[in-house]
Amino acid sequence: MNTAARMESSGERSRIQISQVTADLLAEAGLATWIIPRRSKIFVKGKGEMQTYWVTKSIKSTQPNDADLESEMEAPNEGAETEESSETGEEGEVEFLRVEGMNRTERLVEWNVEILTSLLKQVVASRGGVVNQIETLSNVEKSIGNCGRTVLDEFTPTIPLKRFDTDELERRESTSAVDIGVEAKSQLRNYISTVASMYPGIAFHNFEHASHVTASVKKLLSRIVSVGEDNGFGASIPSESEILVDLAGHSYGITSDPLTQFAVVFSAIIHDVDHPGVTNAQLVKENTRCAQIYKKSVAEQKSVDIAWDMLMEDRYADLRACIYQTEEDLRRFRQLVVNTVMATDIVDEELQALRKARWEAAFDSTSETQDEGVESEDRKATIVIEHLIQASDVSHTMQHWHIYKKWNERFFMECYGAYKEGRADSDPSTNWYKSEIGFFDFYVIPLARKLQSCGVFGVSSHEYLNYAIANRDEWIREGEALVGQFLASFNEEAAQLEASTTSSLSI
Repeated sequence: MNTAARMESSGERSRIQISQVTADLLAEAGLATWIIPRRSKIFVKGKGEMQTYWVTKSIKSTQPNDADLESEMEAPNEGAETEESSETGEEGEVEFLRVEGMNRTERLVEWNVEILTSLLKQVVASRGGVVNQIETLSNVEKSIGNCGRTVLDEFTPTIPLKRFDTDELERRESTSAVDIGVEAKSQLRNYISTVASMYPGIAFHNFEHASHVTASVKKLLSRIVSVGEDNGFGASIPSESEILVDLAGHSYGITSDPLTQFAVVFSAIIHDVDHPGVTNAQLVKENTRCAQIYKKSVAEQKSVDIAWDMLMEDRYADLRACIYQTEEDLRRFRQLVVNTVMATDIVDEELQALRKARWEAAFDSTSETQDEGVESEDRKATIVIEHLIQASDVSHTMQHWHIYKKWNERFFMECYGAYKEGRADSDPSTNWYKSEIGFFDFYVIPLARKLQSCGVFGVSSHEYLNYAIANRDEWIREGEALVGQFLASFNEEAAQLEASTTSSLSI
């Protein structure tokens, strides 16, 4: 108590400062990722110099907590320094937590804007810092997505990516010298804010989910390594002691091309825009207008069309000029967005069969149709991107148990709510326990094994697989009881809402 009182004089508004003793207790409890050391020691009367720490994780509440987003996306091996934390550092964490006067969604918007701004600077730097007006592309922009085809019709099994040789990468302008401009940054913020407002206030498929997927994509992109002979790793998966860098600057072209990375992160943010809170099958059954237009992958195609049409508006001209300067880059950006978002439809059996066949052709060493030739690298890159977004879309299943449990409860609430509204054929609570086991066995764990077998993601693939298996085992032990708790929570919230509505009507 005496130490805490004396530490108070060196504290800062809206921040929690703790002593070394308290920090050690948190670390022993497996919560080392909650704390960061102050950059300099403080002087405490009667104690001398002390090393203290800031707590960067907010106390968990029953409501979605925006301050938890970055801590959720730290590497699965708790307590270890991660690429995420080293990139943001103490100030990055504080800025995310301390923006006053902002609600949860506004903070998430700023978090996404900063990620995309960083990537945009890399895109501009890869062009030598050139950002010219792109009026000459106006006709091409108008024609894309408006040629009588659906988004799914545009899907292609191979996207030709742009590659840079080592000399080009070494000559690339530093992002510290790149400024995308006030207008472009303002337009980016406006765009992401509008996207956020178009996400519905439902339990799972909301803007926080989109941000969670974005964080996972960012993390996996930072972990991509090339396993070819030209980067020193050979055909083996690198060990934890090796530095996970792309020495050749390629990794199938994904890491050397900032536009590819920007497109994948952008896709993560917009992939569930205006989600209806029900399955594609239900939309087809209800014969909604969108179902009549798209036939299949209804929600995914609608999200692409909404987000793309908005991006093409005149008010985002400066933003688009930062993203692309040529027709080639524009069309590659569009194709990457289409393929990435379409990959998030994991229910359509035909699409899943096609992805499986393409994966085997590219990465299965026992397959008679294994890729060779000119298009091999691009095909592998395209497939890796698709599986990267798929893993990110369900990344909660491959993270800490408490994260999985939180998002699983939210998904249950959304599905059960749809059932209670008459927009689902069966009561999900009756089979939720068994269906989750099946989801792990037939989708999540095989997906994690693919991430591992392709060798592109380094040690992250091991971590994702280990957590998927651990969560499955924990679900088997606790799942049935948790489903009962989820159901009780839903009924309690429904009763409270009904009582509140009745009270309001009686006034």
